[in-house]
Amino acid sequence: MNDGTRFADVTDDVEDRPWTRAFAAKDPEAFAAAFDENVVLEASALRSPVEGRDNVKQVMGAASGIYESLVFTQEITAGDRSCIEWEATALGGKELRGSTILTVNEDGRIVRAVIQHRPLDNLIAFSAELGRRLSGRIEAGHFHAGA
Repeated sequence: MNDGTRFADVTDDVEDRPWTRAFAAKDPEAFAAAFDENVVLEASALRSPVEGRDNVKQVMGAASGIYESLVFTQEITAGDRSCIEWEATALGGKELRGSTILTVNEDGRIVRAVIQHRPLDNLIAFSAELGRRLSGRIEAGHFHAGA
């Protein structure tokens, strides 16, 4: 992990895009601007997909607020898909690593996002915190209940 990096840093191997800037801003509206109206979010931190721009922007806005640092480290793009690897800290310095696969439509808006976190213990803690932050806004069954 990179110690002392600013939130949502982008290495030279990752293109600066609306998605990465939304994380830096921790702004649900910035996420919404990057999403298609019918976007689907699948994630290891979710028990089932979250659908629709308004719901996904709430999840992504809350998730970005949990991260203490986030560095996008590598990106591979082929056609309408990009895979971005990242490193993060959250929840009092717990380390997370993962990858995000984004699929865009012909307008460049994200229609599908798949986000994978590891290691498992930190993923479960992240999911539980996400559920707490979204209580009453997103159905609780999407998240791990925590310990």
